[in-house]
Amino acid sequence: MSNQVDSAVGDRELVYQLHGRPSLGVALPLGLQHVLAMFTGNLAPVFVVAGVVSLSKPDMIIMIQAAMIISGITTLIQLYPIGKKNWFLPRIGGELPIVMGTSFAFVPTSITVGQMYGISGIMGGALLGSIVEFIMGIFIKPLKRFFPPLVVGSVLIAMGSKLLAVGVNYFAGGVASKDYGSPKNLLLGTLVLVTVLFLQKFGKGMVKISSLLIAILVGYVAAIFMGMVDFSPVANAGWISVPRPLHFGMTFHLDAILSFAAVYIVSGLETIGNTSGITIAAFNREATTEETSGAIMGDSFGSALAALFNTLPNTAFGQNAGLVAMTKVVNKWCIATGAMVLILAGLFPKVGAIISVMPNSVLGGAVVTVFAMIMLNGIKMLAKSGFSDRNMLVLGITFGIGMGFSSVPALLEHLPKLLQFLFRDTVTSVCIVSILANIIFPDPEEGEKKFVIEVEE
Repeated sequence: MSNQVDSAVGDRELVYQLHGRPSLGVALPLGLQHVLAMFTGNLAPVFVVAGVVSLSKPDMIIMIQAAMIISGITTLIQLYPIGKKNWFLPRIGGELPIVMGTSFAFVPTSITVGQMYGISGIMGGALLGSIVEFIMGIFIKPLKRFFPPLVVGSVLIAMGSKLLAVGVNYFAGGVASKDYGSPKNLLLGTLVLVTVLFLQKFGKGMVKISSLLIAILVGYVAAIFMGMVDFSPVANAGWISVPRPLHFGMTFHLDAILSFAAVYIVSGLETIGNTSGITIAAFNREATTEETSGAIMGDSFGSALAALFNTLPNTAFGQNAGLVAMTKVVNKWCIATGAMVLILAGLFPKVGAIISVMPNSVLGGAVVTVFAMIMLNGIKMLAKSGFSDRNMLVLGITFGIGMGFSSVPALLEHLPKLLQFLFRDTVTSVCIVSILANIIFPDPEEGEKKFVIEVEE
């Protein structure tokens, strides 16, 4: 009896340590907690992009399967890195409790590329574009100065504003839907939205963190009773299947690759933030260069793997970093059990089929606030940078050219094809213009800070 008590106490202590292996009875619930927190966010981008490029239900199931499997595998790589940190074999993975999932950041660019080149163009652009983030991981120290909060905040605003229209269309039932904007769709979307808001206001602990998932389940059940769900794709789906690589094929277009490359830079910066957030909250220290570099390269590697296996790029999930900060549970084995649950779920097509038949308005009700929050996070970053005359000039150029030109495609018709594409995609356009504007109009305060540091040294 005494040994059992000692073992339980040991487990409770181990969950707050990075290394060590608590019992499965302790690790599994803590791992599932992470799966619940990221499950909806992991699959929602797949739904949005699959709907825009009009994928069939069987193809959507393949993307959903792959999203779960690749997220699980990439999380394991972040927990247990590949390789060693040296010039010839850089360490891929941060060796930190980082949970990976399908990134919303790539949705606007995927929509633009998909409308021009189809799903194969998305996969090709995502694969080759990921090289940029890998290089960013290797040379993270000198490159960070090109991406101040002003740049990142501007890009987040561009992403959020573009995604809001997508979310609202889903709320109404989906653009291609025959009953677009019908009272049924609007009622269902509203039910999900109200459930999210209610749980965010009154929920505690995991209920609050899992508000999106709970709201979607409520909406799904309501949709079944309203006769809005067709379960025939579930009956037709297989019981077990291992996704094949290159199911959609790949085509490579320079404009698409460059657009994805621009978003990979933003994804890398997001990973830097999440990595530092985890180490500060869990270990009371900044992330080391090795941890940051490995995490970014793990992000890139997982995204390339995702493209090869027919789904969208990965990134470190902020909500899971928040869960680590809240619970202080940092044990790698606990989080690895959640990753393995994701992989197992992805091997069963019927799981993907059940998710794929969910009405668009259920997803729309869940994500419309998420998309708005992306934009608000961008505004928060701009506020943190301040609104000096110099910053206002940079922002004026960024949104005037970056967002303004992309909103009027006819303006670009006589430009070279590459420039047409780069300026047609709002996110890419804002990212490029913002970086250039920051270089052309450097922040004088940064120069003063650098001078002060050099004098003190």
